[in-house]
Amino acid sequence: MMTDKLDLPLPAIRALAEAEERRKAVKVREFPLELGGRDGPEPVRYGDWEKKGLAIDF
Repeated sequence: MMTDKLDLPLPAIRALAEAEERRKAVKVREFPLELGGRDGPEPVRYGDWEKKGLAIDF
């Protein structure tokens, strides 16, 4: 649901514009292909190390 920007106070409109400019300025990093790495999803994708269904909290 999108709110009408006219209903927002001026500082909120400025903050939204600044946030949009920051999002556009962020460069997407492409990581090199890992040779000899694990198959499947990244084992630390949830902040824990996962291997064969077991998770170890750091």
